Amino acid sequence: MPLMHRLRSAARRRLRAVRATVDLSHPARSPLGSAVENCVVFEEGVRTPRDCSAAEALERVRKGDGRAFVWLGLHEPEPSELDALGALFGLHPLALQDAAGPHRRPRLMRYDDTLCAVFKTVRYVEHEQLTATSEVVDTGELIAFAGPDFVITVRHGGSGSLGPIREALEDVPEQLKLGPAAVLHALADFVVDEYEQVTDAVQDDIDLVESTVFSPGSGRVDPGHIYQLKRELLELKRAVAPLARPLLALADPLKPLPPVGPGLQPYFRDVADHLARTVDQLSSYDALLDSILQAHLAQVTVAQNEDMRKITAWAAIVAVPTMGCGVYGMNFEHMPELEWTYGYPLALSVMAAACFTVHRAFRRNGWL
Repeated sequence: MPLMHRLRSAARRRLRAVRATVDLSHPARSPLGSAVENCVVFEEGVRTPRDCSAAEALERVRKGDGRAFVWLGLHEPEPSELDALGALFGLHPLALQDAAGPHRRPRLMRYDDTLCAVFKTVRYVEHEQLTATSEVVDTGELIAFAGPDFVITVRHGGSGSLGPIREALEDVPEQLKLGPAAVLHALADFVVDEYEQVTDAVQDDIDLVESTVFSPGSGRVDPGHIYQLKRELLELKRAVAPLARPLLALADPLKPLPPVGPGLQPYFRDVADHLARTVDQLSSYDALLDSILQAHLAQVTVAQNEDMRKITAWAAIVAVPTMGCGVYGMNFEHMPELEWTYGYPLALSVMAAACFTVHRAFRRNGWL
């Protein structure tokens, strides 16, 4: 615990130093410039047309009547940019650590009156043919800070642009009137929709592998393909399943989390239901891949047994003339039919007839 206190104190001192040395009100001197993708102000659910810096937007929002908020979007900011972000919006030092990433799993944290939500974004990687090294699912991160009068989104990795989400929200001003929590819901809904799309795409790969394994005459399937698909499915499941608890917390009417109000809790509950359905699908796909792998291994075992039976049958057929040749190859003077004119053809005929009889017996029993 003392070490954690020292780390928090050092982070607070660093933020105070940033506040003292950086003029965040001037866009040209703001260290947020390189990471900022957009900075938008919404008043009464309507986007204001005038562009401005993050500091100007926040100042204008906080001088208003409390019915406006700013949405600031960043992509892979540097540590210095995160420091400036914390200094400008008054974010908790631990919240800045959350924005730095990477994280192992989605989560929801509350810092005073600010919520920090960590989402794992996913993207389906198109591929012509599934191999033992194919990348099927690409993951990224989306961190969202929702405060009383601001929303900050930080993207890392393969997560896509949030421009379409903002444009869709601008068409529904009644939703944006609910404040920053409306943006948080839109982000959660967008992420879960991506989960569903990627899950459906992965199902196509599973169906292809399944048809290849069970189709007659398709040849043997490389088990590495099945293992690779199972690994990619596990990565997708790690991104999807842990988000259930944060969504349920946002939808809980008994323990409301500001800035989420009662009007938005049913929407978060709906997103949680969609996520639960996706998690169930992934669990069923995982079980299906296990069954496909076991069936493939069973097919390999059966094929090996058939090969061994054929080899054994042919070895038994060859053993018949080998025994006759071995007997007549002994150097004894008194052996039957040694000096008979037709003794040699007779011996060959007897061996051929014996081989034919043994071959018919194996064919009749399904060994050949």
